[in-house]
Amino acid sequence: MAPLKLTFLAVSAGLASAFAPSSFCARSSTTLQESFGLKFAEDTYENQPDLLKGEAEYKQYMNRVNEDNMLNRKYNVIRRVRELDLLQATLDAGVLSKLEKNGLDLAKLESLLPLLEQYGLLSVAANNQQLLVNLVAPLLVEGAPFLLPVVAGALEVGPPAFFLGAAAFGGLEAALVANDVEVPFVGLPAGAVAGLLLVPLTVAMAGAGVALGSLKK
Repeated sequence: MAPLKLTFLAVSAGLASAFAPSSFCARSSTTLQESFGLKFAEDTYENQPDLLKGEAEYKQYMNRVNEDNMLNRKYNVIRRVRELDLLQATLDAGVLSKLEKNGLDLAKLESLLPLLEQYGLLSVAANNQQLLVNLVAPLLVEGAPFLLPVVAGALEVGPPAFFLGAAAFGGLEAALVANDVEVPFVGLPAGAVAGLLLVPLTVAMAGAGVALGSLKK
């Protein structure tokens, strides 16, 4: 009878330890790996397709497949400036002469370059070339035929024209936010959506007014 009891206790102890919480069991610290720590397992990075190895590898893969792909395509600023004949349009609008009239000439621009570098603006532009070329440049170049006459007129008036523009853009943004206007069919706040354009325009116009005002002093 005693051996039977001992056997029953041994089986019960084994079952209890099997179903015991993990906190009571001693575990060895093991780093999880895709190869499960096995030396003979294959290296998944070497065997997987290039397009699954991250953004940089994917861009290189797309260049090998098609050099004229949308992922790596850059906006051709020089070609579009030439096609739109923006240099002649700038001269016809008298933008350069009006800039000189407001005190901004080549010598002044040259003296501003160290100041731009001091505040890190040139470094920021150099580190964000892709964003500037593919986002900012198309907006400026494609809109230049319509913007040049407006800019020329504002330069003719001087800093007050830019302050007035900043007030108009800022007032429009404030009105959209104050009245909780929403974008039709979408339901998004118009103040937030339009603010992506109106806020930078307000800052740019106010900054241009301050800059022109300081040049005349």
